[in-house]
Amino acid sequence: MSTVRVQVSACVFSATVNNLCLRQNAVVSFRKKKLLRLVSMSSVPPSQPFEIAVKASVTTPNRLGDCPFCQRVLLTLEEKHLPYDPKLVDLTNKPEWFLKVNPDGKVPVIKFDEKWVPDSDIITQTLEEKYPSPPLLTPPEKATAGSKIFSTFIGFLKSKDPNDGTEQALLSELSSFSDYIKENGPFINGSEISAADLSLGPKLYHLEIALGHYKKWTVPDSLTSLKSYMKVIFSRESFVKTSAQPQDVIEGWRPKVEG
Repeated sequence: MSTVRVQVSACVFSATVNNLCLRQNAVVSFRKKKLLRLVSMSSVPPSQPFEIAVKASVTTPNRLGDCPFCQRVLLTLEEKHLPYDPKLVDLTNKPEWFLKVNPDGKVPVIKFDEKWVPDSDIITQTLEEKYPSPPLLTPPEKATAGSKIFSTFIGFLKSKDPNDGTEQALLSELSSFSDYIKENGPFINGSEISAADLSLGPKLYHLEIALGHYKKWTVPDSLTSLKSYMKVIFSRESFVKTSAQPQDVIEGWRPKVEG
């Protein structure tokens, strides 16, 4: 091979490498700009507080009611430091304006860009997309931790037969979650609170109050990791600010127990 051919080949190789580097730098630059746009977007709060329709207390005027799904959304707003204006709705006598924006008559409902959006799943996902900082997204492989606790709690609460297995089903789910937190805690996603905690926390709050009142039942002391988890969640500033009064939780579950 001649010296000229070697030089040409080397030049072609060099040009190819340079081109790849330029393309890679362009991709990195684009990703950085995209990230900066996201960070910038997340750092700018909405110009007006979010209007959100939530359940009103049935025991105390002008107080938040006992809906765990409403609290989930309020917790998300609190943890993301987003302003909001709660509209307390009497679900026993739903106002006309509420039925107009949400004919299904369910809470929570939040106003996004002049459009009222229902469903706590959709609302919290939208908030995460619009305001990704601080991040609350729970990885999919961790998001299902404790997901069966609420349904087994309701089964046990409604049960009239002490031998139907509903208590054991609940204990099994609570025990599994306690073991999970022991290995992965203090929160579901590790060291930082995430969306899964904001969903499960209100349900555990209802469990503790409703079973304590109607069944004289408490979480076993042997489930130390679970009890520590509940204490940490319930004492968090955002939780204290958005939690219902115990009497509202009791009244809220009365129809399920006595029905």
